[in-house]
Amino acid sequence: MIDKETIKEYLEAVVVAVVIAFFIINFVAQAFYIPSGSMRPELQPGDRIFANKFIYRFREPRRQEVVVFKYPVEPELNFIKRIIGMPGDRVEIADGQIYINDQVLEEDYVVEKMYSDFSEVEVPDDNYFVLGDNRNNSEDSRYWGFVPRENIVGQGSFIFWPLTRIGLIN
Repeated sequence: MIDKETIKEYLEAVVVAVVIAFFIINFVAQAFYIPSGSMRPELQPGDRIFANKFIYRFREPRRQEVVVFKYPVEPELNFIKRIIGMPGDRVEIADGQIYINDQVLEEDYVVEKMYSDFSEVEVPDDNYFVLGDNRNNSEDSRYWGFVPRENIVGQGSFIFWPLTRIGLIN
């Protein structure tokens, strides 16, 4: 039979584990599931990643970083895309090329030229313009607009599943 002291020890261990998990998930890192191919080839459907929630407490997101964010249309959903336009940037897509402030954006993570153009827009303060890496199969800022800074959950940092794909996110 288990005595009261043993039960107390188990309860304390469970409470400590829950508190640590709560702290990690809310302030350090969180796991996310990739449901679609909009970030191919970097992320594949079925991948599971960790998002670094800690980094943006010390610095702002940067161009070409992969970020997890609350979808502006339905904030209860999380999306993952790549930051293309920063606050104040002018973003345009013409002939399959992205132009940031009239300069071509060099990208080595996109494998296919975009089929459509996108008229120039200016990214508002405290907002970002995001695109999926699989541009021809991604609903992103071209369709639903900008991502407010407060919607950004964290930086997509590490693929941890499946085991054959473990590694850092480019």
